[in-house]
Amino acid sequence: MATVEHPRIKPGTLEDRRYQASIADAAVDHNTLVVLPTGLGKTAIALRVAAEMLRRRPTESILVLAPTRPLVVQHARSFGEAVYAPPPLVLTGAIGPDRRRELVRPPQIVVATPQVVANDLREGGFPLGSFSLLVFDEAHRAVGDYPYVAIARANRSGPGARVLAMTASPGSRLDRVAGVWSNLGIERFEYRTELSPDVAPYLQGIGVETVPVTVPPEVRHLAILLRAAVGRQTETLQRLGLLAAGEANRRSLLEVGVRLHRQIGAARASGDSGGAALWQAVTAQSVAMKGLHALELIESQGVDALRDFLARQRPVAGRRATPAQRAFLGDEDVARVTTSLASLDVEHPKLARAVEIVREELTRVPSARAIVFSQYRQTVDRLVEELDRLRDPNVRPARFVGQADHGPTPGLSQKEQIALLDRFRSGERNCLVATSVAEEGLDIPATDLVVFYEPIPDVIRTIQRRGRTGRARAGRAVVLVAEGTRDVGLQRAASARERRMHDLLERVEADARQGRLPGPPAGRPVQRLLSEFR
Repeated sequence: MATVEHPRIKPGTLEDRRYQASIADAAVDHNTLVVLPTGLGKTAIALRVAAEMLRRRPTESILVLAPTRPLVVQHARSFGEAVYAPPPLVLTGAIGPDRRRELVRPPQIVVATPQVVANDLREGGFPLGSFSLLVFDEAHRAVGDYPYVAIARANRSGPGARVLAMTASPGSRLDRVAGVWSNLGIERFEYRTELSPDVAPYLQGIGVETVPVTVPPEVRHLAILLRAAVGRQTETLQRLGLLAAGEANRRSLLEVGVRLHRQIGAARASGDSGGAALWQAVTAQSVAMKGLHALELIESQGVDALRDFLARQRPVAGRRATPAQRAFLGDEDVARVTTSLASLDVEHPKLARAVEIVREELTRVPSARAIVFSQYRQTVDRLVEELDRLRDPNVRPARFVGQADHGPTPGLSQKEQIALLDRFRSGERNCLVATSVAEEGLDIPATDLVVFYEPIPDVIRTIQRRGRTGRARAGRAVVLVAEGTRDVGLQRAASARERRMHDLLERVEADARQGRLPGPPAGRPVQRLLSEFR
């Protein structure tokens, strides 16, 4: 394997891939947006660009921005291992602003969360002008009020460091792609897929499988009852003129909720109570949302998840139930569901199927690694419990979740997350059962199997999950789909959105070659930082 030869890159640390070299060469001279599937080496490109900027401008610093603390620590480790430079400075909210101000002393490599840099810029405590390169990892976040936008704006108002923006997907809508492009001041677009001629030789391939799962009759019966409960509430909203016929889905109900809260705000501003019809609509919308969530749980997660959700709707000591909780639990069909659950002892078949798939893979290839993704932490805990119950030495699972505690289920601190990833790399643990916290940026080069416990419609998250495998060797991505449920529609929507995204990015790439995409905002007034007025 050929490795990169560069005076600032330690020998033998980076594989020399042609597409990475081509992208890095372009990014050194132009503000560049790199769209590259997860696992194809966006970090390696950043290392090459940073090394060259350090060679060209040795008195200036490099700033690498990443959205989470574990990812910041991971990038700092990568730069420390590969680049000839003092150890990278890690800046997160765990370090106070006064101390951060003392630590930032160019030239150096700084790896930080965007929140701390944006905060320090507002207070005049971050010398952005001393940096030659700004790396925006997970650059699809650079929209709205996310701190990436403020940092890029500040960069344009000063000397202007080179910008390298990296993502697996900037989104499936042109307005979002254009927003990222404009907000970060992008000049060049580098887009690759697994099928690109300069990428394909380095991939081992990913087999994507959809595994249908038959839902037991008892579960289907509960789903029918919950649909009837939702239908009663949506009929109320339709009668009040807030919802058109056939629009009873999560998105349309959320839009109704937004409109209702605006009406409440307007009523309160005028000293009006809003009237009985308004509050009837508010309750109906909230109950419908609860019903849809309950339906999703029973169809895609199982009986235990639904039991837990219904228990959380009941009032606890010292706290009264809300009108929506009372209406939801008082619905005749929800009451039937609650009664049935008391005596129902049936697991969702996804649970056994996921355990079976993981066990087969890790038994077949003892050196393999697997990740199982679930939307819900309770499902993560249940999966780990069932995998542990196998008492199979080939299956060594661990739960990987975010830092926040959710009721009785504790989160994992930043240090615990990083330590667990190290144990996964070493093989001490060979199966991560994870929530969405494991989607972005994990550097796990040899994951052989990824299991989606449920399909997700978000194209960025789908690509990030699937990209956990197929790197060092051929990998599998398995999506469990409960037949006759919303899983089927979600899987179809995910595939359609990914096709649209690739079509869109091909058009963006063609436009970029012809100079038709927006460059850095020129001549537009720049919102100034508070520090500039001091």
